[in-house]
Amino acid sequence: MEAILVILAGGASSRMKKSLADGSVDPETIKKANSISKGLIPLGDSGNSLLDYLIKNAVKAGYKNIILVTGEDAVLFHERFGGSVRDNIYNGVKIHFATQFIPQGREKPFGTADALFQCLQQYPELCETFFSVCNSDNLYSEHVLRVMLETDYDNALIAYDRDALGFDKERISGFAVMKFDHEHRLIDILEKPEPSIVDTYRDDHGKVRVSMNIFRFSGKDIYAYLEHCPVNPVRNEKELPTAVLNMVAGKNGEMYGVPVSEKVPDLTSKSDIRLLTEFLAKEDRN
Repeated sequence: MEAILVILAGGASSRMKKSLADGSVDPETIKKANSISKGLIPLGDSGNSLLDYLIKNAVKAGYKNIILVTGEDAVLFHERFGGSVRDNIYNGVKIHFATQFIPQGREKPFGTADALFQCLQQYPELCETFFSVCNSDNLYSEHVLRVMLETDYDNALIAYDRDALGFDKERISGFAVMKFDHEHRLIDILEKPEPSIVDTYRDDHGKVRVSMNIFRFSGKDIYAYLEHCPVNPVRNEKELPTAVLNMVAGKNGEMYGVPVSEKVPDLTSKSDIRLLTEFLAKEDRN
């Protein structure tokens, strides 16, 4: 398997389902937003989902294999992208599936680090190679997907310029902010920071660098840190940034930040559906 992108699509979409709809979203789309994974919600007249557009960008960036990590009920994903566990052909790329099982005693998935760990267990060949990882509810550009595929770094992530993302401070506090040394090696990453401390993460150029959960990993470097990732005591999840920080602290792998200044359309709440649909319509016109 070569040129691999792992897309994490096993989350519960809780914030989307709890969010209120405004008058810009039609009733049928609201119904879908309340019942299916965010990445599968149809956007605009085409009926294509964010995952369709993300996969299209990945193909243009040069990926040959995409692994979708879904929850235990993946019927709608299989209907859209192929009925087999491995080697489905969809729009010029091979689509494979991994399942994030919910541990006994929990009602929701155990977080992004657990999702990637279960994926590596089901695809042990990933432990012997390099691969990219991203979320299913952000529309990453062809450019950043290609950077993660082609970079010479074993482990890397995109370090977005906060100001270029176009989100307000409250929205930024839902992501993660980062610090790097002068050689762009990751020093710290803080998931879901309090808005009051975000500005303390400015770099030497005065920029706040934000993670939107797009990474490149060496499987052999990250595996043990996914397996032994501690549970966040507040959110009760195993989070990928925690595993990354532990890998860096353990000196078994360095993580480099690649600075990028561009927007990343995000699908978190129902109000984002209209914004993302308008963005895609503009992109289609261009």
